[in-house]
Amino acid sequence: MIIDTHIHAYPTSQDSHMTLEEIVAQAKLIGLDGICITDHDSNEITEKAHEYREQTGFPIFVGVEILTFEGDMIVFGLDRIPEEKVHTRYLLDLIKKENGVGISAHPFRQNNRGMGNGIKALKDLHGVEAFNGSTDSANNMKAYQLARELNIPVFGASDAHHTGALGKFATVFPDGLRDEKDLIQAIKQGNVYPVVYSNPGYDLIIK
Repeated sequence: MIIDTHIHAYPTSQDSHMTLEEIVAQAKLIGLDGICITDHDSNEITEKAHEYREQTGFPIFVGVEILTFEGDMIVFGLDRIPEEKVHTRYLLDLIKKENGVGISAHPFRQNNRGMGNGIKALKDLHGVEAFNGSTDSANNMKAYQLARELNIPVFGASDAHHTGALGKFATVFPDGLRDEKDLIQAIKQGNVYPVVYSNPGYDLIIK
């Protein structure tokens, strides 16, 4: 399955310009097999997303992008989001307690929202979003090289806030993911790799 693991929907992400319905329509158009809605510090869309998943039969998974003091993290498996800003170490401990997963988002983006080399100290991180559609190529490659050095699974995602950016990068998962539990298990197994959109379809980034 080819899944874009980092997408923002309106109105649950106020800086997004696309609704859940528009995201699904565009995802189908470009050949994605599933999407992850990861709004800023909120999983409010969960009920609506699950209902739309049942209605359409299109795989929709809900996570959250949480801004810690050290940078952004994509998280799956947390029902309750911390109400105040926390350190990454605290968040990873919380994720472990809830049997979830945490992925460092765009670690070298130049906007003070990436963890950078700080991920070296996070031995229980589940992955690195090395290929981010809103980050420049040089910093994406820097993230990729660090992830390979640390032997951490590499993810690709669009970080899209409008339909034109959706699916620029994505991640290949094993077939048959039905819900967030399946997604979390696949991430823990590390059997994933990033791809890039090449109209039509997707190509491997690193061959």
